[in-house]
Amino acid sequence: MNRILIFLFCVLTGALYAQPRLARKCFVEMPDSLCPLLTEVNRADCIDFLDSKMKAQVTNRLGGKSEMTALTDDYICMQMTPQSSWQMKLLTVNDSTQVICTVSTACAPACDSHIRFYSTDWKELSVDSFLSVLPVKNNFIGARPDTMSVYDYQDACRQADILLMKADLSPSEPVLTFTFTTPTYMEKEVARRLETFVISPLTYRWQEGKFVPVKEALESRIF
Repeated sequence: MNRILIFLFCVLTGALYAQPRLARKCFVEMPDSLCPLLTEVNRADCIDFLDSKMKAQVTNRLGGKSEMTALTDDYICMQMTPQSSWQMKLLTVNDSTQVICTVSTACAPACDSHIRFYSTDWKELSVDSFLSVLPVKNNFIGARPDTMSVYDYQDACRQADILLMKADLSPSEPVLTFTFTTPTYMEKEVARRLETFVISPLTYRWQEGKFVPVKEALESRIF
């Protein structure tokens, strides 16, 4: 009995030790085709620098600077260039399976993000399997404020003709947030009016192997 208990303890301890290092392992072993700006050495160096309490900045393939700004047991964030960032998070599907979620964001100047999912050996998976409903523009549009005329409200909504949103993975929770960035590219006065009734950010939480909205999405409106 004692031997069985010792064996189980060793197995559980090994699993707990390996788990925190899985995000690092996945990051370093990521195919270059999925991270063309950084070499495998770059990625390993960033982790080593942060572990040593140093600034985790490396010279990337284009001769610019890339910096790892966050590293936890299941989350990594890279500032790839001054205008672009990349995040990854390990998410648990069941007792034996995890997936990697990545968010790539470019700002020029309005930020827009792309979300991808992979197995832990970097085989791409269908986004629909883990994020069945992405926000649409009208999910971010709240009710007309009493202080705003119907005309100004409808005009501001019409001018938000392109959906731009920034996605962010939480370093500490299985949470994905979407921030409405369309106003960033609009004329300042229109953006100011729009921002008085925008609902942002929208929060999604990882539940039973997929991201689901924390609150029910607003019904689409026709203006």
